[in-house]
Amino acid sequence: QVQLVESGGGLVHAGGSLRLSCAVSGFPSINMYVMSWYRLAPGKEREWVALISRSGDNTNYSESVKGRFTISRDNDKRTVSLQMNSLKPEDTAVYYCNAYANLFGRGDVQYWGQGTQVTVSS
Repeated sequence: QVQLVESGGGLVHAGGSLRLSCAVSGFPSINMYVMSWYRLAPGKEREWVALISRSGDNTNYSESVKGRFTISRDNDKRTVSLQMNSLKPEDTAVYYCNAYANLFGRGDVQYWGQGTQVTVSS
C-alpha cells in the first residue's frame, strides 16, 4: 500500500521557519517519481508550491514562494522535504506531498499525502 506521510507542520510567527517532511512507503523506489508540494488555504483553490525532478537535479517554485522555500529529496531514505523560511501569514494552508510518474503500461500515476497544517501568525 502506497503511503505519503507529511510531518513538520505547526504554528509559527511571521518571519519564522518550518521544515516539512514527506515519508514515502509502498514503492520499490521513489526514483521514478517527480515529487511536489501543494497547499490548500481556506476559501482558495489548491496551489502548486514546488517541484523536484526524479534525480533531484532540477527544482521549480511558484512565484509566491520562490527565494523563501527550498525543496529537496533523499531517494535512499524515500523522503522529500520543504524548507520554508521567511514565512508570511498568506503561507497559512494545509500542505500536501505529491508523487507523480508516467509509468510504462500504466500511464499517469500519482499519489497524495494526508496533509499537514501550517499556520503563520502575523
